[in-house]
Amino acid sequence: MEQRISIDRLEQAVNLFGSFDENIRLIEEEFSVTVVNRDGELRVTGEPEDTMLAVKAINALLALSARGEPINEQNVRYVTGLCRRGQEAQIDELTGGVLCISAKGRPIKPKTIGQKKYIESVLKNTVTIGVGPAGTGKTYLAVAAAVAAFRDKQVNRIILTRPAVEAGERLGFLPGDLQSKVDPYLRPLYDALFDMLGAETYQKYLERGNIEVAPLAYMRGRTLDDSFIILDEAQNTSREQMKMFLTRLGFGSKIVITGDVTQIDLPPDKASGLKEAMRVLRNVEAIGICELTDQDVVRHVMVQRIVKAYDEFYSKNKRDKR
Repeated sequence: MEQRISIDRLEQAVNLFGSFDENIRLIEEEFSVTVVNRDGELRVTGEPEDTMLAVKAINALLALSARGEPINEQNVRYVTGLCRRGQEAQIDELTGGVLCISAKGRPIKPKTIGQKKYIESVLKNTVTIGVGPAGTGKTYLAVAAAVAAFRDKQVNRIILTRPAVEAGERLGFLPGDLQSKVDPYLRPLYDALFDMLGAETYQKYLERGNIEVAPLAYMRGRTLDDSFIILDEAQNTSREQMKMFLTRLGFGSKIVITGDVTQIDLPPDKASGLKEAMRVLRNVEAIGICELTDQDVVRHVMVQRIVKAYDEFYSKNKRDKR
């Protein structure tokens, strides 16, 4: 079966095909079809169902391209996945919505529908809990939202915190003072802030007290007004730590809590404060809970495959134990 798609402008075709035709080769591989560009149109050939899905994916990518979106491997894979699941109608939701501009002038915005819902929750609610596997942008997008709120003068401070729990390693032997010892735990938060603000601007705000990056233990006894507060790696908080953190909320503040419930580094006899908070707070007004999945992974495609393989492995183990 052959279907034809008209290409109105050359730039559209260039954007769609990608360098060395890598995007089109990915579509051909994904749907087992052949795509040829001839006389101002694309000719898609293959089995009827495969051809139909490939045409849907190409049309969706052309629509994204027409709205000024760059076409790359990540969004080609994402769009083909949506088409396979019959969700191509949702692709319109992917455009627009720039959250903030990075220090290098790069627009930062949600790249998946799950990420878009996560950011909508952050903007709408006082407290948002975002859970999901590695690579879904939970922390990065939360920091981008914090920087946007700070630049817009909605808040006076950005406070980033995470529990100092080792992931199977001991850092107590490291030289230096307490700050030097906890810095390795906080490195992902520093990296995100450097990307948004640049090292010099970050340092300036840090010295003024507009930005604070500290371990969770430093939060006890404080009330945090006019602040955008992010608790990262929240799956490693205890019940008591989570309740303590949530009750730091002051006037004019917003909280985002991020974590991955499959990566808990607490002792087996200690319950995760994040898992309990998701149960306790699910129906509380002005609190949003967003659950991202492996489909929202925006890192290297291998990260998505690894996350999926682990999910399938653990699901199978659970079934076998029953």
